Amino acid sequence: MVASTSTPDVIRIFPTFVWQRRLEPACYEPLDRDLMAYVDDLIRSSDGARSGAAWQSGHQQHGKPELAALIALIEQAARDVLIFLKVADAPFRITGCWINVLAPGGSHAIHSHPNNFLSGVYYLRSQTGADTINFHDPRPQTAIIRPPVTELTAYNTDQVVLPVGEGTLLIFPAWLPHSVSANTSAQARVSISFNIMFADYDEIMSPPLWGLP
Repeated sequence: MVASTSTPDVIRIFPTFVWQRRLEPACYEPLDRDLMAYVDDLIRSSDGARSGAAWQSGHQQHGKPELAALIALIEQAARDVLIFLKVADAPFRITGCWINVLAPGGSHAIHSHPNNFLSGVYYLRSQTGADTINFHDPRPQTAIIRPPVTELTAYNTDQVVLPVGEGTLLIFPAWLPHSVSANTSAQARVSISFNIMFADYDEIMSPPLWGLP
């Protein structure tokens, strides 16, 4: 028997999705201008928490009228994601929404967002040097053996660095670990993060799908 010398087929299983929506300048420029005025007011009033080079607002910003236009965009994007995932018609709600400001040198350590289905972020200010987000391999067992590689590819890396820009809206699974590298620009990086969960989850979805006889 002659062995085949063809390259083996690659079958991708269990993909991890990050959904991206880039708003047109005519949409995001006036939106960002109004949002930045609100952010500046919050910072001046000290209505938030500062830790080193990072400042973060309270987590209930989705109830503020100043964010109503952005929240409408987020909710529409979330509906599109659930349609993509073929999730049966199920009401959802934003469980938290907060503003992040990273001054030059500021970063955000790797983390995820427990007790939610989706998470996301919208970028208000993301100039060169502050225009990426890092997504990390959520499978801890892949770190057990790390042989040397000749080139980093999508098949052997444990981190994906995704470029972002002003007017970019990302949505991703809440369990997906992510981080933000140090802001190497001369200006603050400003973003608005949020979490989404199914409404009435404990009544509608939490019962077991099967049980022992």
